[in-house]
Amino acid sequence: MPVKQAFSSEVRLLTADDFTQVFQNGCCKAGDNAFLLLARHNQLEQPRLGLVIAKKQLKRAVDRNRVKRIARESFRHQLQALAGVDVVVLCRSGAFGLDMAEIRHHMNRLFDKIVRLNNP
Repeated sequence: MPVKQAFSSEVRLLTADDFTQVFQNGCCKAGDNAFLLLARHNQLEQPRLGLVIAKKQLKRAVDRNRVKRIARESFRHQLQALAGVDVVVLCRSGAFGLDMAEIRHHMNRLFDKIVRLNNP
């Protein structure tokens, strides 16, 4: 039986104020035609992730859920390198029609760029 990896509340951006802080005081960003990642240093030990996957960009719930699942997976792989950083993932119109491998490739590349920008 596979081990369940819960996405606990300690590693999520939960309030509107958390998201606003990242949008207004972001220190770095990484993006392409499909996704945009905004990052900001926080005062905590662990990184936190927020997801903004708009229905306007991806109409079907199954597509939005797929993007969220892959974003969380990519985030988990970077937990150690992203310590003390809040990251918000935004979906752009280029995400429409991407398959799982392409989404995973975009996410991994963008998270790697955020890590490089935060750890010069």
